[in-house]
Amino acid sequence: MRLATFNILHGRSLEDDRVDVDRFAAAVASLDADVVALQEVDRSQERSSRADLTAVAAEALGAPEHRFVAALSGTPGATWMAATGDEQPDEAAYGIALLSRLPVRSWEVVRLPSVPWTVPVVFPGQRRPKLVRDEPRVAVVAVVEEPATGRCLTVAATHLSFLPGWNAWQLRRLTRTLRRCSTPVVLMGDLNLEPEAVRRSTGMRSLVSADTFPLPDPQRQLDHVLVGGEGAPGLRVERAGAHRLPLSDHLALTVDLA
Repeated sequence: MRLATFNILHGRSLEDDRVDVDRFAAAVASLDADVVALQEVDRSQERSSRADLTAVAAEALGAPEHRFVAALSGTPGATWMAATGDEQPDEAAYGIALLSRLPVRSWEVVRLPSVPWTVPVVFPGQRRPKLVRDEPRVAVVAVVEEPATGRCLTVAATHLSFLPGWNAWQLRRLTRTLRRCSTPVVLMGDLNLEPEAVRRSTGMRSLVSADTFPLPDPQRQLDHVLVGGEGAPGLRVERAGAHRLPLSDHLALTVDLA
């Protein structure tokens, strides 16, 4: 079973500052993964040709099971607001997605609390802090089944806050939610945390070690594939690595599990 996670930057390439839907589809297909977590996913946004990027990725991957979960609904700079889960299927939105070639027994959405006030943040290259408001954060959880054996694996995908401290709090809360699962659990996504902070917050085992951000010269691992839960020690990594694709400011990660 191959797992993958990729922050797609709504399909935009840093080289030409464009979203090419065909290029995006080819990039996702090249991962050749059975279960894929995507972050920063657009739906019906003008900047990405009003495409449903989850549907595009699912078709490219050959994944009949897929879910897009909106964190924000509306259009950037206009009607940008927290998603409620009641959005219409064709409504403009932005969030995360989970896609699976394998049968999915169940789906669950976990909405994570966001900071309700503006916070001063010093960004790289700047001397003075800038007041920012974090966007809402969500996770999507699927129980996937391996047809040959009937064994199940719980896979969770998320994109956590960039605010220091708050992202670790979100991760601990999500991890507590996942501990009730009776299967091995894989957590994938852009956690906006480096490996040691992730280990302290989750106690889960990392399946791949590689710097993933920022392109073109990655120096930090913000994207992770973690495993924990009952039966997790029986999962073996056969191959794992990072992949530079022709879009995004992140590398993609893949892990082959046995």
